[in-house]
Amino acid sequence: MIKAGLTGGIGSGKTSVARHWEVLGACIIYADSLAKELMVTDMKLREQIVSVFGRESYNPDGSLNRGYLSEQAFTTGRVEELNSLVHPLVYKKTDELMRKAEADGYPVFVKEAALLLKNGRPENLDCIVVVTAPEGERIRRVAKRDQVSEEEVRNRIRNQQSEEYMLGLSDYIIDNSKDAAHLKEEAVRIYSLMLKTGHYLAE
Repeated sequence: MIKAGLTGGIGSGKTSVARHWEVLGACIIYADSLAKELMVTDMKLREQIVSVFGRESYNPDGSLNRGYLSEQAFTTGRVEELNSLVHPLVYKKTDELMRKAEADGYPVFVKEAALLLKNGRPENLDCIVVVTAPEGERIRRVAKRDQVSEEEVRNRIRNQQSEEYMLGLSDYIIDNSKDAAHLKEEAVRIYSLMLKTGHYLAE
């Protein structure tokens, strides 16, 4: 089984690429969605978040107060505090899901994560794919998608690695500066390349 990492700046289109690969037969783990799930279902993590960020972190019905936590993390500069609580559990769960995917016979396992390369190339992945797009376009996409100001999107971008840094650690690059049809073509092309060469990139 090929183990791939998929990343890119916010609004680059990496989730769209992952969905194309899912259709092609890959097992995809969306790290952001997994993190949000664990923040609700893992009782120890819930207690830690409440202790650090306050009871406002969760709504009365027990669901995650995403607006409050996002404001605490990005607006007040506490991203690292939140990440230090959540990311270790995400890494552990991802490894469990990777082993299960291999046992289930998936040809490709993909971890889609914005902060995939924060500490360099993960040793448990065979290859790294980076999705790129012009920053102005990324800002417009995210502002529209999340119904937030462009300045808030810029704040989020400042908390991510630069595109240059990510490209320096990549094996494959997908350019998402054109339309959706072009992105799909590139996703299919890179997936085919991974199937041919991905096993050997880490050796």
